[in-house]
Amino acid sequence: MTNTTKIRTMATMLLVAGTTLAPHFAFAQQPPGIGRTQSLKHDLADPGREVIQVRVDFAQGAAFGFHSHPGEEIAYVLEGTVQYQFEGKPPITLKVGDSLFIPAGAVHSARNIGSGNAAELATYLVEKGKPLVVSK
Repeated sequence: MTNTTKIRTMATMLLVAGTTLAPHFAFAQQPPGIGRTQSLKHDLADPGREVIQVRVDFAQGAAFGFHSHPGEEIAYVLEGTVQYQFEGKPPITLKVGDSLFIPAGAVHSARNIGSGNAAELATYLVEKGKPLVVSK
């Protein structure tokens, strides 16, 4: 195997590894105490849009600061108590079994205000190819 062939092979392997692991690294830079596990990513019938479903785990007292998404989000609380805050509005508190619709581009935050861990199932209907979370 020539040096050129070796370099091309390594470059191809790095490219494949990078594209395979990219979704995991996108969630790696979360605030302390926040964990995200993607369970579904699929194209929608509407061209240029996709659905992404993620379990978001909040340690006790953990918060996800103000941010937005390039599409709609539906949050369903699986565990604990989560408080959502929209800019200029009073906080909304959800418990297990409660859900919330978050409009596209709405700046909001979420935090665990319960005495233990909390978790939500977040379903995003978003523009394909854009960052899922936009920090504010």
